[in-house]
Amino acid sequence: MTDYAHTDHASKGRAEKARRLAAYLWHRAVTGPELLTLTPAALRKLARAADTNPPSTEETWKQVAALLDEKDAWATRHPNHPGARREHPDEKILWIKPPVKPWEEGD
Repeated sequence: MTDYAHTDHASKGRAEKARRLAAYLWHRAVTGPELLTLTPAALRKLARAADTNPPSTEETWKQVAALLDEKDAWATRHPNHPGARREHPDEKILWIKPPVKPWEEGD
């Protein structure tokens, strides 16, 4: 039986989907390590928000995380380039929640 998940066509499809997701996430200031901490349900919701069918494998999400890391490194080297500007960084909070500071006496 043919393993369609590892054909050239499937690899190209995964790469294209990873690029679309990475572009969406990069503009929202989500990093690769942050992405990999999300639950499967959050990842599916995120993919739908990016107008992309959710990837069926973790392999695609790892590829997205690697692309985000590459883009971050590139943007650091080219800070004045228009492509290094994030369009929706304020939307990061929709996907990545900041740590909750515990209550302390005297606050």
